[in-house]
Amino acid sequence: MHDVVIVGGGPAGLSGALFTEKNGLDTVVFDTDETWMHKAHLFNYLGIDSMDGSEFVAQSREQVEEFGVTLRDEAVTAVEETAEGFAVTTEAVSEAGDQTGGDQTVEGRYLVLATGADRSLADSLGCAFTDEDTVDVTVSMETSVEDAYATGAMVRAEEWQAVISAGDGAAAALNILSKEKGEHFHDFDVPADAE
Repeated sequence: MHDVVIVGGGPAGLSGALFTEKNGLDTVVFDTDETWMHKAHLFNYLGIDSMDGSEFVAQSREQVEEFGVTLRDEAVTAVEETAEGFAVTTEAVSEAGDQTGGDQTVEGRYLVLATGADRSLADSLGCAFTDEDTVDVTVSMETSVEDAYATGAMVRAEEWQAVISAGDGAAAALNILSKEKGEHFHDFDVPADAE
């Protein structure tokens, strides 16, 4: 049982994973590394003058792994609520990367969906949708299913920017951390933290 299970490893999923793992919640990210970022070049991401999208993803993945996030290169085929949180089903994969034909299930207390414009998992989970056919979320990115969050292009009809998605992932993570701490949580580092 993980604290947080994240489906999707683009800017939203990795940002959420960074915040949750950094602050003590065991986090696993399922991602087949097919993010749209591999087709992008960043000129409009705060703090980055110019960077290839694939380089951005590689650096982001390395950063979250350094904090202890588990990255699993597996496609998620289903999500469902359980008595203790959520069950995520993936296609079983051998060490050689071949599909074995069986399924594996991983459980977590919180679920963050960061699957880009693919809203099928949110739909199968029973999340409410807006009139624009996007996943309906609160300002903290929580869906109508308690402790399930949706981020990035799943919740926006058009504003699909990496920096917006990363902010969505961070908002979901901070809400999860606030629930865990029982009060508003702020992840704010100072220069002494870097020493």
